[in-house]
Amino acid sequence: MAGGLPHPVLLSDLVGLGYINVGGQTVEFKHVFYTWVIMALMFAVAYIVRGKIKMVPGKLQNVFEVIIGGLEDFVVGITGEDGRKVYPMLIVFFLFILCLNLSGLVPGFDAPTANINTTAALALVCFIYYNYIGIQRWGAGYIKHFMGPMWWLSPLMLPLELISHTARPLSLTLRLFGNIRGEEIVLVLFFMLAPLVGTIPIYFLFSLAKVLQAFIFFMLATIYLKGSLEHAH
Repeated sequence: MAGGLPHPVLLSDLVGLGYINVGGQTVEFKHVFYTWVIMALMFAVAYIVRGKIKMVPGKLQNVFEVIIGGLEDFVVGITGEDGRKVYPMLIVFFLFILCLNLSGLVPGFDAPTANINTTAALALVCFIYYNYIGIQRWGAGYIKHFMGPMWWLSPLMLPLELISHTARPLSLTLRLFGNIRGEEIVLVLFFMLAPLVGTIPIYFLFSLAKVLQAFIFFMLATIYLKGSLEHAH
C-alpha cells in the first residue's frame, strides 16, 4: 500500500491462482482457461485423426468409428432418419462434455462443468438449437407443439408447455453441475483423508459417472430434438 491507497491487483499476481483483474474487479477465469485448453486438445486430436483416415482403419480411427458410429445408430433408432441431420450437434455435445468432465480427474485441473456458468451455457445452446430446428422444420406451425392434442385444451396446455420447455435448460444446467461438482468435492475429501489408497478406486468410479453424465445430457438433447422434429398431433 502506498499513500494510503491499495496496490492494484495485476494479472501477474493472480494468473497462477486462476483470477484476473478486469475493470477493477477480480474475475475467476480458470474454468474458461481449462475449457480453452480442452478445446485446443480436441481440435488437435481431430486434426490428427482426420489425417490418418484410411480404408483399413488403424486403432485410433477404430475407436472413434465405434463411438461416433454407435451413437449415430442410437440417435437414428430414437429419432428416425431425420436424426442424421442433427447428429453432428449431438456428438459434439457428448464428446465436449465428456472431455470437460474427465479433465477434473487430471491433477491440477478443475472440471469446467463443475462451474454452473459452463453448464448453463451448454444447456442454453441445446435449448436454442432444438427450438431453432423445430421452427426451421415447421415454421409458424411449430406453435402446435405447445398447444396440446385438442384445440379446446390450448388455453390450458400453452402456458404449461411453455413453463415445461423453459424449465429444460434449468434442469440440464443443475443436473450436470450438481453431479460433477459433487464428485469433485468428494474426490478432494477422499484425497485429504487417504491420498493414494482412497483415490484410486474413486477415480475409476467417478470416470464411469462422468461418462454417464455426458451420455445423459446427450440422450436428453436427443429426446428434445426428436420432439421438435416430430409432427405435432
